[in-house]
Amino acid sequence: MRALPSERPGAAAQAGNRAVPEPAGRHAMPQPALTASRDALRAEWLKLRTVSSSAWLLAGMVALTVGVGAAVMAANRCPAGTTCLEDTTKLSLAGIQAGQVVVAVLAVQAVTSEYSTGMIRTTLTAMPRRGLLLAAKALLVAALVLAAAVVAVGASMLAGWLILPGHGYTAAPGFTGLSLADGPVLRATIGSVVYLGLIALLSLGIGTLVRDSAVAIGTAIGLLYLFPVVEAFVSNPVWQRRLERYSPMAGLNIQATTDLKGLAIGPWAGLGVLAIWSAAALLAGGLALRLRDA
Repeated sequence: MRALPSERPGAAAQAGNRAVPEPAGRHAMPQPALTASRDALRAEWLKLRTVSSSAWLLAGMVALTVGVGAAVMAANRCPAGTTCLEDTTKLSLAGIQAGQVVVAVLAVQAVTSEYSTGMIRTTLTAMPRRGLLLAAKALLVAALVLAAAVVAVGASMLAGWLILPGHGYTAAPGFTGLSLADGPVLRATIGSVVYLGLIALLSLGIGTLVRDSAVAIGTAIGLLYLFPVVEAFVSNPVWQRRLERYSPMAGLNIQATTDLKGLAIGPWAGLGVLAIWSAAALLAGGLALRLRDA
């Protein structure tokens, strides 16, 4: 009889010479979650980079922030011999209130544009982990806005340093120059950059929840300016302070460097209120993305 393969001479030796699988971890492959995260970030970055409106909106935000701030500073003067109570740091950063509108538009369109074109179906097919998809969008949109905000805020502070002394805001009436070595000025500068980043996250969450560009932009901008408008028609001082305290724009208190005791809410606490609004919007948008069909 023919010997079975296992009985052939040298079979055991041949089996022993076979390559033994290397222990797991020696040449470890990337973890699935890490790979998925990288793929999601790469895909979202490609979308934002190839859409020309993103660059134009970022440039528009910088120009509008600096331009409006310069116009506000040019319109304010402190005549000699008078007592002026303006917060020069806050005056220099006045353009943030205009620039945040462009930030809201950019962040909303980062998600709603895919719904308007139907591209969202392809996106969800390629990236079924919807929470990861939203996280990648939020990270990249926030990073782009923060980078542009650094330029906008820095240019606004430079404009204030150049314009305000010529309008009477000098050491003679008691004003000090705008210097980042001054703790409150540094806090206002950094806080304004963070403020715009949080506005982007708030708007992105609203866009994910609403889906429609026009409605989402209107909702985001309306939410920002609704509280100040209502506050103007409320005569009760208690309710005025409550509206100011819980408004998303309470985050602008981060710009204050004088008369902090007169604020309805402190600088960092106000920024924390905006952070809560942003987290709530992202959570609501994330739940809607997970539960609804594309």
